[in-house]
Amino acid sequence: MNKGKTITYWIATALMSVGMMGSGVAQVMHAQQMIDLVKPLGYPVYFLSIIGTWKILGVIAILLPGFKLVKEWAYAGFFFVMTGALVSHLAVGVHDIKDVLGPVFQTVFIVLSWYYRPESRKLVIA
Repeated sequence: MNKGKTITYWIATALMSVGMMGSGVAQVMHAQQMIDLVKPLGYPVYFLSIIGTWKILGVIAILLPGFKLVKEWAYAGFFFVMTGALVSHLAVGVHDIKDVLGPVFQTVFIVLSWYYRPESRKLVIA
């Protein structure tokens, strides 16, 4: 893997991991900011515990070496959660730019991290 791809991978992965871990911890702790974010979307507060736990576990899976299949599932889960968050905000008419930019940027970081991941972190199907 060339140096540029490696740098892109680690920058995207770091940004994705910080965002997912930070929001995951805030969701598990039921931070008021997270409650205020999901209430207008119609989701119950307990949903935060589920999503937050999976985000934390997903970051761990992606950062640890090995576990290639689990990494694929983590990337897929992150993609579905962030695109789902974006669609949820747009569907209920929440067009506040700060509520939309988070999921958009995180989706970009997820895709970049997945695409540029090193061969040692890819699942090879024989």
